[in-house]
Amino acid sequence: MRIHLTRHSSTAVLTILAGACLLVALPAGAAQAGTSAAARAWMNRSLIPLQRANLLLKQMTLDEKITMVHGVVPRPIEGYIGYVPGNARLGIPALKLADGRAAVGNGATDITLLPAPIAAASGWDVNVMGEFGRVLGREQWLKGTNVELGPSIDVVRVPEWGRTFESYGEDPYFNGRMAVAEIKGIESQGPIADANMYATMNQESNRFREDSIVDERVLQEVYLEPFRAAIEEGHVGTVMCAYVKTNGTYSCENPYLLRDVLRKQWHFDGWVMSDWGATHSTVAAANNGLDQEMPGSRYFGDALKTAVQSGQVSMATLDEHVRNILVPIFRQGLFDRPQAGTWDSYARSPERDAFSRHVAEQGTVLLKNEGGILPLAAGTSVAVIGESGGVAPKIEGGGSSGANPPYIITPSEAIQKRSGAQVSYADGSNTEAAAEFARGAGIAIVFVHTEESEGRDRPDLKLPGNQNALVEAVAAANPRTIVVLNTGGPVLMPWADKVAGIVEAWYPGQEDGNALAAILYGDVDPSGKLPLTFPRSAEALPTASQEQWPGVNGLSHYTEGLNVGYRWYDATHTVPLFPFGFGLSYTTFRLSHIVVAPQKSAAAETSALVRVDVANTGRRAGAEVVEVYVGHPAADGEPLHLLRGFAKVELQPGETKPVSITLDARSFSIYDAAAHRWTFRPGTYEILAGTSSRDLPLHQSLVVR
Repeated sequence: MRIHLTRHSSTAVLTILAGACLLVALPAGAAQAGTSAAARAWMNRSLIPLQRANLLLKQMTLDEKITMVHGVVPRPIEGYIGYVPGNARLGIPALKLADGRAAVGNGATDITLLPAPIAAASGWDVNVMGEFGRVLGREQWLKGTNVELGPSIDVVRVPEWGRTFESYGEDPYFNGRMAVAEIKGIESQGPIADANMYATMNQESNRFREDSIVDERVLQEVYLEPFRAAIEEGHVGTVMCAYVKTNGTYSCENPYLLRDVLRKQWHFDGWVMSDWGATHSTVAAANNGLDQEMPGSRYFGDALKTAVQSGQVSMATLDEHVRNILVPIFRQGLFDRPQAGTWDSYARSPERDAFSRHVAEQGTVLLKNEGGILPLAAGTSVAVIGESGGVAPKIEGGGSSGANPPYIITPSEAIQKRSGAQVSYADGSNTEAAAEFARGAGIAIVFVHTEESEGRDRPDLKLPGNQNALVEAVAAANPRTIVVLNTGGPVLMPWADKVAGIVEAWYPGQEDGNALAAILYGDVDPSGKLPLTFPRSAEALPTASQEQWPGVNGLSHYTEGLNVGYRWYDATHTVPLFPFGFGLSYTTFRLSHIVVAPQKSAAAETSALVRVDVANTGRRAGAEVVEVYVGHPAADGEPLHLLRGFAKVELQPGETKPVSITLDARSFSIYDAAAHRWTFRPGTYEILAGTSSRDLPLHQSLVVR
C-alpha cells in the first residue's frame, strides 16, 4: 500500500476502551492563557467530538494547524511508518501509524502473524473477521500504534492484482460486510482504522501512472460500495487515497471522490490521508479534499502555509482539514486515555496464537475430494513435496503486509506429528526425482505457491517456475495425489482433473502446518468458501484484454462494467473452474423451504427477510454457508444475480436449523447516474439461495412496491 523509504463519541465507548491512548504531559509553565487546565474546554468529555474539535481549533495557530496535516520524515520514533508530532501546549497526542493487514508490520517483533485477509474472509464469518480486527487492533495498541493502516477493502477486479491477498474478494457487498466487521474490531481496541486504498486501486505494477476509466454507475455500485459500508456502518476514522487516477484525476485531489462522495453523499467526518507519496499538489489537493499528506511535508508543509497566507487556500479550508483529523481522534478517545505500549513492547499471547490457527482452519477451502481421499487415515505413509511444504513455507504476502512471525509451523513437521506414520519430504526442485519419491507412498501431497506482493502484479495466473510440471509428474506416478495451494488469489490448474484432492490454504500465517494437518486428518471439518472465482483458462477472465488491464497509453478501461468476478461468468455463460462461494465439506448438507417475506424497517425502507432450512445429511458435524442472491428486473440493467446476504451455520449430524437473512433496501436499488443518486426500484425480483454463485437451488419471486 505504501512505498517504504527503503522500499462514536459516547461515554460508553470511552469507558469500554479505558485504560488502553496517549496522554501528553504539559511542560512546566505551559499553563498559560487559553491553555490552562481550566481553560481547556475541549477536554470536557461530555461534549461531542465535533464540539471539542471546534473549541480546540479556536486555540490553534497557523503553524500548529499546518503541523497536523502532514507527516514527519525522518521520524523521531523508530518503528512506526508514519508520524505526526503531538502538541504539548494543547494536549494533542502524537499520531503513530503502523502497517498491518495480518500483523503489526514495519519490522515489529513479538507479534502474532495471522493468515492473510483473503484467508480470513474465506471463512465467510463476520464474527471471525471481527475477532481478526480485535487481535490486530490489540497488538497495534500494545505496540504504541494509534492509527492502524488497514484494512484493504478494494474489490478484486483483476485476479492478477498483486495485493489480492490483502483484500477480501471480488464482490462489493461481501467486501463491505467484512470491512465493517474488521474495522469495528480494530477500533474497539484503541487504534483508529484506515480504509484503503480509495479508489479503483486494481493494479500494482502501473499504479503510479494508470488512469481508471470507469462510469459513475459502475464506480458507485462496485468500487465505492465497500468504502460506503466502512464509513456509514463501520464508522472508520480515516480513509487512504490511492496512487491511481480515476477518470483523469489523481485520487488524492479528486473532487468527485473526496468531496462529492465522501463528504456530501456519505457524510464522512474523519480524515483523508494520502498513500505514501500519493500527494501531487498543494492547492488542488487541499481545495479538493485531501486532509493529510503522508509520509512527509513536500506539499502540505511550508508550501501549504504559503498558499494559505496568499489566499490560494482559505483558512476555512485548512480548518476543515484539521477538524476532520481532530474529530476521530476525539471520538476514539486518544485525548483522554493513556497508552502505555511502545514499539518494543511484547504483544503476543497464547490465545492469539490459537486464534491464528483457528482463522487458518476456517479459511481453508476444500476444492476437490475425489473418492473421499480426505480426510486422511492415520498410519498412511505420506510423501510431502514442494518448497512451501517444508523448507520455505509460504505464509504471507509481500510489501507493506510483510511481518515478522514469532515462529512458523511447517506442513511437513505438522503432518509428521499428526500422522503417526512415515512422512518423508522432498523440496521438488528435481521433478523426476520427486515423482519417483512419490511413487511408493500411500499419499503424495504436493505444495505449490505464488509470490504476491505490493508493488507488482503477477504477469499471469500460472504457477511460477516448474510447479505445474511437478504436479503433473507426481500425479502420474501416484494417483493418490493431493495438491495444497498457498496462494493469495486464483491460479490456473491444468492438472486439476489428474489429482485426487485440491486444498486452497492461502497464505495461512504462523500456524500454517498445524491448521493444515487439522484439515487433512479431519480434526476440523473444512468449511471455507471461495471469495473469488477461479477461472479455467487465461482467456476466460472478465479483464482478459490489454485495454482493460493493465491498460493502453496509461488508460485502463473498465469495459466489463458491472460484471466483475462471478457476474461476468454468469453474463457470458462461461463455466469457471471453481465458482465464487464454492467449497466442499467432509459432510453433506441440504437446503430447503425458502420463504421470502417483505419487511418495513423503522426508517420506512423496504427490505425482505429470507428464511431457509439447512440440514446436515452426513455423518459428522460441520458448517455450511447459506448464500442469498438477488436478481433484479431486466429493465434495471443489473447483472444476472448479486450476492446480498450470507450466514454460516454449524450443524450436528442429522440436525436441521432455520437460517434467516435480511435483505436491506440497497438490495432493491440501483445507482441512477443521470440523477447522481441511488434509486429504489419497484418490480419483481428473484430471490435465490444456495451454496455458491453456481449452486442456487432455491428461488422465489418477490414483488416490491
